[in-house]
Amino acid sequence: MEKQPENLEELLEKIGGCAEGKDEVKVDDIMDAVGRRSFGPLLLLAGVFVSAPGIADIPGVPTVIGLFVLTISVQLIFGSDHFWLPRWLLDRSIKSKTIRKMTESKWVRKPAAFIDRLLKERLRALTGKPAMIAIATVTAVTMLVMPLTEVVPLSANVVGASAMAFGLSLIAKDGVMALAGFVISAAAITIAIMGVM
Repeated sequence: MEKQPENLEELLEKIGGCAEGKDEVKVDDIMDAVGRRSFGPLLLLAGVFVSAPGIADIPGVPTVIGLFVLTISVQLIFGSDHFWLPRWLLDRSIKSKTIRKMTESKWVRKPAAFIDRLLKERLRALTGKPAMIAIATVTAVTMLVMPLTEVVPLSANVVGASAMAFGLSLIAKDGVMALAGFVISAAAITIAIMGVM
């Protein structure tokens, strides 16, 4: 069984490793690399893709990632311990060039190193089982506005930041990061809705 990433830099290493020697990488392969049973790494994975420069600007990508996260969030809320995704989503491919650009860019690596230094175990009550259900619920609601981010500039990046914060909070048992996730989620929903009004 693959060891799940314990911080943002480890996740980037695992994603980057999937692209070695290939022209394209399937979502299925990336999930194998980061782990299929843990909500934290999958949230972090989605957040990284939406927040990475240029990724959220590709038409349809924010909506597909929103569907990905919504699907696993709902399953967690209903008590599933293994996340199912439709085959059409698992078979979607991403160009290896795009993955390498995302995982090797200094604009991603430097912030990742900085964020990882901030992580530590604290306020663990905000990352336990009841809190995880609350995080999954807020995340599911946030993902419902993802289609709106296709037309509201930069809003997808804010949604991605909320997913990253929640993912990191669950991986590192960092309740402060969970609090940040709740705040950023509220901001993301507000920005997306106000942007289309």
